[in-house]
Amino acid sequence: MITSDNTAAALLSAEYAISTERSSAADAATTRHSVRSYLDIPVSDDELHSLLALTSRAPSAFNLQPWRFIVVRDQAVKDALKDAAYGQKQVGQAPVVIALYADMDDTMANLGEVVHPDLTPEKRASTIAMLEKNFGGMTPEARANWANGQTNIALGYLLLIAKAEGFDTSPMLGFESDRVKAILGIPATATITAIVALGRGADDGFRSHRHAVERTTTFR
Repeated sequence: MITSDNTAAALLSAEYAISTERSSAADAATTRHSVRSYLDIPVSDDELHSLLALTSRAPSAFNLQPWRFIVVRDQAVKDALKDAAYGQKQVGQAPVVIALYADMDDTMANLGEVVHPDLTPEKRASTIAMLEKNFGGMTPEARANWANGQTNIALGYLLLIAKAEGFDTSPMLGFESDRVKAILGIPATATITAIVALGRGADDGFRSHRHAVERTTTFR
């Protein structure tokens, strides 16, 4: 049985844990900025697995999770990606480059993986039928754009969580998409949301410069 003193201690502990989590996220959001020079320090399999598992907690409509990741550490492949990314030095220098892309074809072919396992067989079947109808009625371009929007949510998670886990990043949209797809074997119908250099920064880069809330927000 928990005494009143123990109850108070438990509540205080829970409050402290919540405060710590908020502070960690706030610190990461405040201190994160793009870094383009990296130390030659490897990122381990365990570190990458943990980072991507946390990134995959990002929300998505209907829980479809259309994002896919390719983790590149091979120097020859990074050099090829650097060339396809207009020579951006961080692509060749960072210990890890992550290609984040949206693949709605793969998602639609495996809807059973995203429907909640606790649903009854009848509800699972009706949910899959609803998703097939809704997204099957869209053009391939519309589906691709929708999936890319969802995958951008995961990109935000990746950048924030990477900073919270002690890594620096540089997200990039400047690359030849078809060449990157060919280098990495990404399906032609997929959309590359970004490529991200990741590692431990060799310098601090520029400090963040952002609009004030008053510049971007209207309260009603």
